[in-house]
Amino acid sequence: MDEDEELVKLRGDKKIPFWTLLRRILSYAHGHWWKIALAFLLLLANVGIGIVLPLLTSKMVDYLDASNENMALAMIIGFVVGYAILAIVSQLTRFFEGLILQKVGQTIVFELRKTVFTHIERMSQNQFNEMPVGSLVTRVANYTAAISEMFTSVIVNVLSNILTIITTFGIMMYLSWRLSLILMVFAVIVGAMSAIFGKLVGERFRKERKMVSTLNTFLSENLSGMRLIQIFRQEKKKDKEFTEKNEELRKASYGVNITFTFYRPFISFLYYAAIATTFGVGMLLSFTAGEVVAFYLYLSRFFNPIQELADQLNQIQHAFTSCERLFNLLDVEPEVVDEPDAIEIDHVEGKIEFDHVWFAYEHENWILKDVSFVVEPKTTVAFCGATGAGKTTILSLIVRNYKPQKGRILIDGVDISHIKIASLRKAIGQMLQDVFLFSGTIQSNVTLHDEDFSQEQVQEACDYVNASSFINRLPKKLDEEVAESGENFSAGQRQLLSFARTVLHKPQILILDEATSNIDTETEILIQNSLEKMKNIGTMLVVAHRLSTIQHADNIICLQNGELIEQGNHQNLLRKKGYYYRLYQLQFADN
Repeated sequence: MDEDEELVKLRGDKKIPFWTLLRRILSYAHGHWWKIALAFLLLLANVGIGIVLPLLTSKMVDYLDASNENMALAMIIGFVVGYAILAIVSQLTRFFEGLILQKVGQTIVFELRKTVFTHIERMSQNQFNEMPVGSLVTRVANYTAAISEMFTSVIVNVLSNILTIITTFGIMMYLSWRLSLILMVFAVIVGAMSAIFGKLVGERFRKERKMVSTLNTFLSENLSGMRLIQIFRQEKKKDKEFTEKNEELRKASYGVNITFTFYRPFISFLYYAAIATTFGVGMLLSFTAGEVVAFYLYLSRFFNPIQELADQLNQIQHAFTSCERLFNLLDVEPEVVDEPDAIEIDHVEGKIEFDHVWFAYEHENWILKDVSFVVEPKTTVAFCGATGAGKTTILSLIVRNYKPQKGRILIDGVDISHIKIASLRKAIGQMLQDVFLFSGTIQSNVTLHDEDFSQEQVQEACDYVNASSFINRLPKKLDEEVAESGENFSAGQRQLLSFARTVLHKPQILILDEATSNIDTETEILIQNSLEKMKNIGTMLVVAHRLSTIQHADNIICLQNGELIEQGNHQNLLRKKGYYYRLYQLQFADN
């Protein structure tokens, strides 16, 4: 399923009506109208000057045939000076108009990218699972620029050309209404062809944008997984897949370009036919040389904007298609949001209660079935069970990555749906199996660029979780550079840094989801020592497949097929000789 189908699944029909789309685009100009109005006045001045210049040229041509040479020379010099002044003013108005619109456009795209990124941050994990990362990157990085382009060039140029066409035709009617009406036939043909062309190119542009996003999604996914591709020798297969997607994009782009290839020569043919008509009819109507030159110049000013409009239809379709796809993303409502009367919490004691909780990622394929349990404050509770039993889902529900379909989850007696998400997550520290480190330094990864933390506090957190055992051996210590995804550190080192990050932010509830797996024995000892210290921070929830890491927990909850089947401490569960006992026998059979 491609990204558009995923968005349709989340928000409905992806096609946005033209006027609705235009209104939404123009809404981003709010607060910039006076600048746009000033640019529009400069635009009008530039169009006006463009209308006057051919008249001056016409007069100069007529005075070249004047009998009084001295008077003709004086008038020509006057017209040349006037022409030069108007030309300079025209370029100045164009410069300041472009300057204003560029500033407006870049400000709009800056604000829009912030809006889109913030909107993405508010989405739930379930929604991220349904949207390819490459698609989101394309929308934030590329499609937001389309709105800037709308204000800096597309709308302005379209308005300029439309005004030029209207005013030029008005002057042509003034010079000769007969010839103008004849030329109007050419204009009608051009208008009809432009309408047909606009419809064709719009459909092809939409397809091209879709192919671009699909290719970006493919690249994002496969470049991230290149190590796996090389390990399993899948290069030829992936090369074939890339070639297929690249070919689809080539065909889509070719479809757009071939449409323009047919359109432009046709417009040029009409232009040359109109020039021939101008000279032929001008001779029949006994035009002066100046009048013929003026009509020729105005004819150029009449057809050039029409040809430019054809090219700008390319930009318009590109911009509108990009905006439509961007708004499709903005129209996706986050699945997990704050309630209107949600409260802030400053501190939690750490009592957690699941009250008959049911949860499914989709439809009624239940991952959790009527799960109820209580975690007392300042205790350590472990969850065990086979893969897919619902252990990680429980932890994800507590931090509101998802919301249950039935039942309640309470912290200190308060339903977490009544607590603001940011406030809730501030009280909870999460340490996951796959630690993500950002490019930067060790310190920036521990603080997450929060400047409220001093270097001494960062050092204390690293000492507390034994991360200093390897940091102090590095040349730059806390200022050591971190490569993309932390690839220059081992899995155990990345895990210790995630512990330091969590401890530094002083949570009252700690969540560890397979945080001790896939590490060497030496690092595991360091991590176990860190965990013993971290138990003093607050309530700790642990998921681990290795029972040796959870046997000292105050309570162990066993899950099977989404149901809670037994709970108790290590010794009590062994005495019951139930599910936990069988797991223990399997893991420690050799002993």
